[in-house]
Amino acid sequence: MDVSRRSMVLGLVLFAGVSRALLAQGTPAALPSLSTEQLETFLLKARISNPRDAGGGVTGSRRATASDGQVTHDVHIQTIDEAKPVFEAGRNTEVNFKDTYRYNIAGYRVARLIGLTTVPMSVERAVDGKMAAVTWWVDDVKMDEKARTKAKTLGPDPVKTSKQLQVMRVFDELIQNKDRNQGNILWTGDFTMWLIDHTRAFRLGRSLLKPEGLTRCDRGLLERLRTLTPEALAAAVGNSLTRQEQEAIMVRRDLIVKHYDDRIARLGEPVVLFAF
Repeated sequence: MDVSRRSMVLGLVLFAGVSRALLAQGTPAALPSLSTEQLETFLLKARISNPRDAGGGVTGSRRATASDGQVTHDVHIQTIDEAKPVFEAGRNTEVNFKDTYRYNIAGYRVARLIGLTTVPMSVERAVDGKMAAVTWWVDDVKMDEKARTKAKTLGPDPVKTSKQLQVMRVFDELIQNKDRNQGNILWTGDFTMWLIDHTRAFRLGRSLLKPEGLTRCDRGLLERLRTLTPEALAAAVGNSLTRQEQEAIMVRRDLIVKHYDDRIARLGEPVVLFAF
């Protein structure tokens, strides 16, 4: 799918159907007045300079400065693209292991498709001769999840913070993100939660990882999951996910919806569903 068509699909998803509840999570910090298409064009075409270590992580990602002559903003660059039949990390062994920049792009597109606005835009482009995910750098970061838990704080609005954490759990089950660590959960100054670094997500598992953690859900998010179609998913993610990976998402979507429907039947909507 070409850039203009993909941008149109993402724009329609975001602006025509995103629930007010999910929009209330926050908008990109210091985001210039650019449309979705303009922002994507910036990430695809802007000149990239001053690469340096991004800090944290194990994939050798870099932070750099992008500029098109009018807008200047930092970006995150990841080129990791590895696949192993068996991957061993300590006591954990994973078959058909993948760690790829493509999943950062897919993470953004899937998030927007289901109404999440707090996964930064990521595009595929060549950087220094290598294909990479170039991702908008999140501004105004106050702390990561490790610092938040260490400080034992839920911010100025504990209820909102708790709701954001619940939304993250749903998203991570949908994309089967086994690598959600405290360093890739960021909190900005207004205590909006941003989710970054999805290079080890999108496994092919057809079961939920931690269904016990799915206690509550945003009403709008559940409805958007309920109405998600394979065709809409394929149009949104393009070549960032294989057909198998897309099929696995739809299987997990069914399990998530059933999980919440069962909870609603037992406990009632007021206990299970919320709105921002």
